[in-house]
Amino acid sequence: MARDHGFHPVRVVRVVEETADARTYVLDAPFPYRAGQFVTVRVRGALRSYSMSSSPDADTALATTVKRVPGGLVSNWMIDNLGPGDVVEMTRPAGVFCLRETAAPLVAFCGGSGVTPVLSLAKSALAAQDRRVRLLIADRDAAAVIFGAELADLAARHPSRFEVVHHLDDRDGLVTPERVRAFVGADTGADVYICGPGPFMDLTERALLAHGVPPEQIFIERFAGPAAPAAPPAEVAEAAAAEGDVTIVLGGRRHTVPQHPGETLLQSARRAGLAPPFSCEAGNCATCMARVTDGEAKMRVNDALDEDEVDEGWILTCQGEPTTPHVTVVYED
Repeated sequence: MARDHGFHPVRVVRVVEETADARTYVLDAPFPYRAGQFVTVRVRGALRSYSMSSSPDADTALATTVKRVPGGLVSNWMIDNLGPGDVVEMTRPAGVFCLRETAAPLVAFCGGSGVTPVLSLAKSALAAQDRRVRLLIADRDAAAVIFGAELADLAARHPSRFEVVHHLDDRDGLVTPERVRAFVGADTGADVYICGPGPFMDLTERALLAHGVPPEQIFIERFAGPAAPAAPPAEVAEAAAAEGDVTIVLGGRRHTVPQHPGETLLQSARRAGLAPPFSCEAGNCATCMARVTDGEAKMRVNDALDEDEVDEGWILTCQGEPTTPHVTVVYED
C-alpha cells in the first residue's frame, strides 16, 4: 500500500516570530520524518508545501517555518491568522531532500527562506553524524536573516564542525559564481545542498558543476515544477500518436487516448475528458498519485513519493511521461 498522503488536522502549539515576515509553527504532529522533508498545508482549498525547520535528531517537536510572500494566499493567511491552539490541515512529511549516510562534508547554499530545510539538515548532521557542516546563507539584509540566533548557537556548540557565513546583498552584492566556487574551495567531494529562489539555485548549480562538483553530489530543493517542454513538430506528434496510447482507469472505468509527446499522464487524462485528482502540479503534494500497472513512465520531478512507492509502481501523474508505447495508470478509490 502507498504511504498515507492524505490531509490531517494538526494543532499549533507555539508560534515563533523569526523576522518581521517569517514565522515558525511548532506543531503537535506525531508524524515521523527525516531532516530536510516538508509538509503540504491546505488552507481554503489552496495547497502549499513548507519545509521543516526542526530536526528529528535534535528537536522534540515538529516545526515548519513560513515566510510571507507578496500575494501569497496560504503563507500570508497563516502569518496573519494562525496562532497557538489553532488547527491546520496538512499531509504527513514527504520529500527526498535528505541526508545521505556518508562521512563527506556537507556544504549548503541557501537563499532567503531556503535556509529552512538546510537548518533541519545541519542539525541532524551535527547530532547524528560525524561530518563537517558549512553553510553560506544569502539574505537581502541583516533584518531578513532567519534563525540567526539558532545558527549562532549551533556554531558555538560545534566550533570544530560547523561554519556559517552570512552573505548580505546590501553589503556584499548578489552572490556570484566566483563566490560559490570560493566557498566550496577544496571540498569538491562534499554533498552540496541548494535551496532558495530559482535564479540563485540555477547560478549556484552551474558554478558548482564548473568547479568540479559531481552532479550526483548536488541536491536541490525546488517547490515549483520545471517549465513544460516545447511542443514537438506536428509530424512527430502524429507519428507518436499512431504508435502509442495511454489508458487511464478512474472510478473503475477505463479510458484510452493516443500518446502525445511531452504530455504528462495527468494531461492525457484531462484530454480524455476526465477530472482526476490533482493539486500542486509541481511534484510536491502527491494528490495526483496513481499506479502504473502496464508499461513505464518517468517523472520529471518527485518530491513526494519515496523509493518503495516508486518501486511498487506509484507515480505522480502531474510529472509522469510515458516511456513505452502503451501505459496504463490506475487511480485507486
